[in-house]
Amino acid sequence: MLGLGLVSCGDDDRTVGDSPAFGDERAGTIDDDTTNDGGTTDDDSDGDGTIEEGTRLTAFDTDHVALANLDPELLDAVQQATEAAERDGIELLINSGWRSADKQQRLLDEAIDTYGSIDEARRWVSTPGRSKHVTGEAVDVGPWDAAEWLDEHGDAWGLCRIYDNEPWHFELAAEPGGSCPRLLFDASEG
Repeated sequence: MLGLGLVSCGDDDRTVGDSPAFGDERAGTIDDDTTNDGGTTDDDSDGDGTIEEGTRLTAFDTDHVALANLDPELLDAVQQATEAAERDGIELLINSGWRSADKQQRLLDEAIDTYGSIDEARRWVSTPGRSKHVTGEAVDVGPWDAAEWLDEHGDAWGLCRIYDNEPWHFELAAEPGGSCPRLLFDASEG
């Protein structure tokens, strides 16, 4: 099982410490009962990529803007992985995909409020200019078993977990069947 705690990042051992538990909305993702992208929703959120609480999206729900605006190659890879996961008895859900720069800024502002500084917030939320969600090049998946499954099998489609502290976040970062890059400790390294 993926865990948080002492992690190895190259020659550097660090403790994640106060990292949100997997499924904690501060981390922006999953638990077994709710699927959403963790941020608050406002009346002006239509079209910003928000996945409303309680909404269960798969990679095939391309009528939702969070999926419709994904990079086509990423979407195809996630759809193929979703089918394979289903054959293994795993339901792979999308908790976050594309999101607008405004939404990304709101998530960053919320993280700054939560963690007390931009430096600490950046461990969990990228700036709009650096976020792969804003460019449609990242998805957050759930529930737990799906994230674990994708971490183990995703390289078959080039889908790679990117951050050690975000076991739900995947990007197309390798050739299908290739090797995924070394995990970054957190989003501040990306």
